[in-house]
Amino acid sequence: MIDQALIFLRDELNTYILARTNSTNVDVRLSKIATEAGKYAFPEESIALTVLNLEEDRLLKDHLPEYSIVNGQQVRQEPELKLSLNIMFAANFKIYEEAWKAISLVLTYFQSHLLFTSAEYPALSPKIGKLTINLELLNFEQLNQVWAFLGAKHLPSVTYRIRMIIIQDEVSSGIQQPITSIQTNIHTK
Repeated sequence: MIDQALIFLRDELNTYILARTNSTNVDVRLSKIATEAGKYAFPEESIALTVLNLEEDRLLKDHLPEYSIVNGQQVRQEPELKLSLNIMFAANFKIYEEAWKAISLVLTYFQSHLLFTSAEYPALSPKIGKLTINLELLNFEQLNQVWAFLGAKHLPSVTYRIRMIIIQDEVSSGIQQPITSIQTNIHTK
């Protein structure tokens, strides 16, 4: 599901940039920021979309499995894993102003598109359901730590938090005969 959500966001953003610029010169790519050698892992004149971190959303966590009856069998389904992703868009351009123009397009797009639902966006998998996008502003210390963690020199960039990517195994965790009756025996002396 994580890959599907990222591909969806990349494609939507590329469509928006193409409509705004009438040019395919600016391209958003799913990519890590730096290689092991410390070089940028994505080409110049492009924007990298990378995952910085993922976290379990514990506020909305279900703790108990769900049970249902399918074909006369009791089926146990473990609770969904609900995730939030911290993502970064980084612009690698020869001309510094062009990098900030590209980041401005990202900001403009997500300023007007804070919520994506599969009902409104058919390209978004119904299994994902909805994605909520929030701008995450980093202070100087956090920004320094992120770029050191990535192993690259700072580029014009912006970070967002994406909420609710749901991971659910298609295969049930247990199948058994359902309980169809309960008997109690009361003994008195």
